[in-house]
Amino acid sequence: MTKTVLLCTRLGILLGLFTLWQLIVVTGLADVRTLPLPSTILVRIVEMLGDKEVLYNLWITVAQVSLAFIIVVPIGIVAGLFLGESKYWGEVFKPFFYFMTSVPKSVFLPLFILALGTGFSQKVVFGIFQAIFVLVICAIAATETVPNEYLKMARSYGATRRQLYAEIYLPAMLPILLEGLRLGMIFNITGVLFAEMYASRAGLGHLVAMWGMRFEMVNLFAGIAIASILAILINETLRHYENKLSRWR
Repeated sequence: MTKTVLLCTRLGILLGLFTLWQLIVVTGLADVRTLPLPSTILVRIVEMLGDKEVLYNLWITVAQVSLAFIIVVPIGIVAGLFLGESKYWGEVFKPFFYFMTSVPKSVFLPLFILALGTGFSQKVVFGIFQAIFVLVICAIAATETVPNEYLKMARSYGATRRQLYAEIYLPAMLPILLEGLRLGMIFNITGVLFAEMYASRAGLGHLVAMWGMRFEMVNLFAGIAIASILAILINETLRHYENKLSRWR
């Protein structure tokens, strides 16, 4: 019952904001050329989802995000597990990862463009670069939460290294790892879209940047909405599994 009330409250607030937006434009408080009507944007979103060009560029973005995520997840988890297990190497490298997490990655984009050009691979690598640091830090934190008593007991019974990872580390780390995957995916999507907006010939970010430069406000708002919906769907899917596994954490 509480969840239903909470969901209804959220939907009510969202509906109220869109109604207020509609009234502001209809009454002339805002120029429709710079702030289109929500109803107009909604119609355009539906039209875009049937537009072959938009769907092609959306597919390019999804492919880049997916490939970057598939590559970065095992690298980030293995690196975090190693640094979390090794006290010496952890002390050496953890400050670097904490430092890089706090640095805006967008300042490095021109270097990626110079090194890799503006093609598909550059977007994938930049998405990996955006996500790797938060994934490593979450994997380190997850490793450090594994109780030493469990590890000592498993070793005393002759558990192999593979068994330690499969039976002790992974179950204990999974809730935090899922949180790290969710955050890493957010950074990954942000990186790919930003790279597409900065220098690209394809992708949803490229379309959004192009519409902005042409002052096509309806298309711009619709493109932003589609990108936002995509990110929200991915984030909420990962959050669902994260909450499901956190019940026994």
